[in-house]
Amino acid sequence: MSALNEMTIAGARDALRKGEVTAVELTDACLTAIEGASALNAFVHNTPEIAREQAAAADARIKAGDAPAMCGIPLGVKDLFCTKGVPSQAGSRILEGFRPEYESTVTQNLWDAGAVMLGKVSMDEFAMGSSNESACYGPTTSPWRRAGEATALTPGGSSGGSAAAVAADLCLAATGTDTGGSIRQPAAYTGIVGIKPTYGRVSRWGVIAYASSLDQAGPMTKTVTDAAIMLGAMASVDAKDSTSAEIAVPDFEAALTGDIRGKKVGIPREYRMEGMPEDIAKLWDDGAAMLKAAGAEIVDISLPHTKYALPAYYVVAMAEVSSNLARYDGVRYGHRAKLGSGDGINDLYEKTRAEGFGPEAQRRIMVGTYVLSAGFYDAYYNRARKVRALIKRDFEQAFAAGVDCILTPTTPSPAFGLGEVSSADPVEMYLNDVFTVTVNLAGLPGISVPVGVDAKGLPLGLQLIGRPWEEGDLLNHALVLEKAAGFAAKPARWW
Repeated sequence: MSALNEMTIAGARDALRKGEVTAVELTDACLTAIEGASALNAFVHNTPEIAREQAAAADARIKAGDAPAMCGIPLGVKDLFCTKGVPSQAGSRILEGFRPEYESTVTQNLWDAGAVMLGKVSMDEFAMGSSNESACYGPTTSPWRRAGEATALTPGGSSGGSAAAVAADLCLAATGTDTGGSIRQPAAYTGIVGIKPTYGRVSRWGVIAYASSLDQAGPMTKTVTDAAIMLGAMASVDAKDSTSAEIAVPDFEAALTGDIRGKKVGIPREYRMEGMPEDIAKLWDDGAAMLKAAGAEIVDISLPHTKYALPAYYVVAMAEVSSNLARYDGVRYGHRAKLGSGDGINDLYEKTRAEGFGPEAQRRIMVGTYVLSAGFYDAYYNRARKVRALIKRDFEQAFAAGVDCILTPTTPSPAFGLGEVSSADPVEMYLNDVFTVTVNLAGLPGISVPVGVDAKGLPLGLQLIGRPWEEGDLLNHALVLEKAAGFAAKPARWW
């Protein structure tokens, strides 16, 4: 048997049921791995006492024969999820010292299923980023390196801490959130699986908001089967979230038949962009060939409004940021600036927000406030909403024509080095989301599957986009792609 922390959820579940390993042993193996991986800066709030207590309870539950699939599985929790009594900062100084008195619905669902919390993992500040460089904890480093180089690489963002922790076997899986690709892009950069469910499938209650009409939580795992198991535990109908859909959660693992014969897989011509790296283009072609060999029909489709997706996404997202982050004012919780003798309430607001928010958060708040301001609301925000509706219609027409899922690259490149994308030109960073934002704008499920490596040995992923509420079918397509690709690369340990 490999090291316990290297196990998959499915493998650990079976071993726990057979008595080959205990949840306490699994947890201790992960805690040891975390202690030896400080160079990655993935875990930022460790909770070993809680972990061992939950693991012991999981062992008792397994022994009693009352154990769901996630019982005893050690997890990393993105710092965006509120966890009772545990720091929940969203990677920002402005929430320094904030310890919620409540549990997010997602984490409560996981703890009810017997899962184990190892600690909180890093993320871009308020989930705003594609590289995990904007966190108040400093950047997280990917466990991957280019062949023959020592350059520190990004694990992607905003769920970069989750991706790095899973890829480095510090935990068996981790929670992530996806507003414009923040599960799928880091999953592709680190050679793991990440699924963004349909908007409304997983409760947003207790998840610190970035852009409320786009945010959706999902699992980041080592395999597609693990993603199906964990998504089943995370998802629920939730009266506390007005956007939670009253649709029963199916058994996603049972949907993994491995049979896609007769299914139609769409290849959108608009995603084949000028200047696409040869590695990415070949990977896409290879992925289509793998699905065709499994019995699927590959069809060319058009998503004509794709070229407008990135600007429309950033207008909508930043407008919602401006609104959601207005609540952080230094009065109720979190960081509060020290005031001079003559300072008033406006000085408190201004100083607190200037000290508490990092440069990227400040940039997005200002842009969002601008596009919502009188005289610009119709020119920017309303226009972006109309484009969003057109993008959603593009997908609806493709699915109405009989397409079962859509295959695209996840990212336009492999992972880049920390500091390589200039902070002076934020648009250069935003372009990393070019293949993923349409899925959030349309509210669809999307999954990234590791399929190959580039010339320098870095992982590359392909994205599958599914019909709304049909995550089971999407996961089944992903399973076929995963098996055909046979991706088995692991980062060489340097940390």
